[in-house]
Amino acid sequence: MANFFTDNPDLRHHINHPMMQRIVALKERDYADVDIFDYAPLDFADAIDSYEKVLSLVGEISADIIAENAQSVDEEGSHLSEGSVDYASATKHNIVAMTKAGLMGITIPRRYNGLNMPTVPFIMSGEMIARADAGFYNIWGLQDCAETIYEFGSEEQRQQFLPRVCAGETMAMALTEPDAGSDLQSVMLRATFDEDADCWRLNGVKRFITNGDAELSLVLARSEDGSTDGRGLSMFIYDKNDGGMTVRRIEHKMGINGSPTCEIVFKNAKAQLCGSRRLGLIKYVMSLMNGARLGIAGQATGISEACYREALAYANDRRQFGKAIIEFPAVEQLIRNIKAKLDASRSLLYATARYVDLYKLLEDVAKERPLTGEERTEMKSAARTADALTPLAKMMGSEYANQNAYDCIQVHGGSGYMKEYACERLYRDARITSIYEGTSQLQVVAAIRYVLNGSYAKIIDSMTPSECDERLKTVNEKISTMVVDYKAIIESVNEANNPTANDFAARSLVEMSALLVMSRLLFDDASRNDSFDKSLTDFVNIAQSEMAKHLVAVKNILSANI
Repeated sequence: MANFFTDNPDLRHHINHPMMQRIVALKERDYADVDIFDYAPLDFADAIDSYEKVLSLVGEISADIIAENAQSVDEEGSHLSEGSVDYASATKHNIVAMTKAGLMGITIPRRYNGLNMPTVPFIMSGEMIARADAGFYNIWGLQDCAETIYEFGSEEQRQQFLPRVCAGETMAMALTEPDAGSDLQSVMLRATFDEDADCWRLNGVKRFITNGDAELSLVLARSEDGSTDGRGLSMFIYDKNDGGMTVRRIEHKMGINGSPTCEIVFKNAKAQLCGSRRLGLIKYVMSLMNGARLGIAGQATGISEACYREALAYANDRRQFGKAIIEFPAVEQLIRNIKAKLDASRSLLYATARYVDLYKLLEDVAKERPLTGEERTEMKSAARTADALTPLAKMMGSEYANQNAYDCIQVHGGSGYMKEYACERLYRDARITSIYEGTSQLQVVAAIRYVLNGSYAKIIDSMTPSECDERLKTVNEKISTMVVDYKAIIESVNEANNPTANDFAARSLVEMSALLVMSRLLFDDASRNDSFDKSLTDFVNIAQSEMAKHLVAVKNILSANI
């Protein structure tokens, strides 16, 4: 039997990162559940063993069921039936398999029937599922919306909804509208309080809603009469069992066909307020979107892994001029670049996830007891780092997924253009990752302040090794030289003090930051595991080339007096 966890030692490398000891202790409250739940771990080693067993189960289902179903799901897609979504038949099979295996509600505390696992193994599970079928990832991965209910909902709402998610009910986040895409301040779907029924009512239209006919949805709606900006928006929980919502259409998309993207209509639909009024966009959606962006980074990394596997297998099997095409340097270089970008994406993905875990777990602990001064400092530092790394992980992971899918088809040649080969589907599926949950351009907008205020430079410096193995000395020197050039160009940008020039240079500045962060993270991976040496060397070579291009671009912008 195939297994997407056991066939990939890189995943085990990341789940055993040194930071996980602190993360697991926080998640397990120093292993306090051991006397309450028979499946709670005794200690760190027991917890990691438990995580690996769950990840192996995800890997097995991903390989033997989800991946096997991917082509038929892509061909069939979802159907609209009397205002409701009817999943592809194999998608239903996938959901049943994941639910029977207990793989819903992975991060939810045990008291709500969840597995109480941190973000890192959740994202890792999603990566394997996306490797199998990126479309199904969207259906399964949206269980992450339950985190918003756990974090901001009342205890009554947690008791009502979280066990249902753990039992396999699907979720959605209904944010965008026909006239409110990235500009969520323009949301106009109305939420009014029904005094007679003592509940809120939703009226309006939402568009481009992933898995829009889910059993439970988080809905952003305008609750304050006369408001026109984000301060008038609140978050609501909609339960499909209460009725009042219909699916108007399912979009016909380029890829991820197993994931229904819906236009939905609410007509006096009953809903519950989640958290406080007026904080829907300002607080709750920001938290929800950061989680979603990390999830898409994981989805993109899963696609990149699939691209690497498909390209490598084809290059070894395909023979031309009497030898396997992988023996041709041009083809070998393509595959090595795919692997280097994949490994760099993954290093950034799990570094980000670890910092997200650290600050969110400390926030959760703070609800139970006062944090120490040291813990507050730790939480704030982790939150700042997570906020800075998240747009980089989402942007670079998705951009590399697109590049890797392109190169995967190139390795296949004409065959890659045919639907008989998985790389054709991977190419279509990859394209959306740099668009939804915030385009790459919006990630640049989110990240540029961390460039200009020196945050990325500090993060990069904090990753500089105090000691360097002799075998990594040359590559370390290359990274250090790039860091010097990077800091110099940032200084020039800040001295120029030209906001218009900054806007034009932003993409290059952010990508340079990401290249250096990923180089340092890959260096750390190689320091702990020499299996990363080749990817580190290849990626730093890629980074040097890209850095040179970006440095010229920024210098030209500064000299143009825009």
